Amino acid sequence: MAEERDSVDQHVARWAAFWKDEPAFAPEVEGALVRMSYIQREIRRADAAAFAESKELTFEDYKTLHVLMVQPWPVEATPAQLAEASNVTRAAMTSRLDRLVTAELVTRQHDDADRRRVIIRPTAAGRAAWNKYIFEGMARDQKALGALSHEELVQLNALLRKVLLDLES
Repeated sequence: MAEERDSVDQHVARWAAFWKDEPAFAPEVEGALVRMSYIQREIRRADAAAFAESKELTFEDYKTLHVLMVQPWPVEATPAQLAEASNVTRAAMTSRLDRLVTAELVTRQHDDADRRRVIIRPTAAGRAAWNKYIFEGMARDQKALGALSHEELVQLNALLRKVLLDLES
């Protein structure tokens, strides 16, 4: 029985034909990298679609809440710390925080020890919204990788870890 082919196989075949006399072209590397990219793209699309339907939170606002909830400080941060962790400008973070404060998902307070410093903290409603969306996201992620068994996911993680450790060394 022939192995099933996907759209990346076609992509790799086109490049292999183009580079047929080029030993530097590695079809397995091209296929793996393009597949990982496609999987990430599909997960981002599913997340964007889920938030497009949301009336309470944008994807960007969720990402801000997420950074606040998982960052290394004790569930509080300054706007500058959140901007850096979110990889957005401080102005963009101010916009996001304005929406989250208006929605009563975070509080913005001056630090008692230093009135120039502003501290952002999640509210109970912010924690509940984050909880709701984090678990919905986990379900989408699991669905995206649902073709793999638990053992295959363990193997995939081991292989990706090996690549990442080499890149990080």
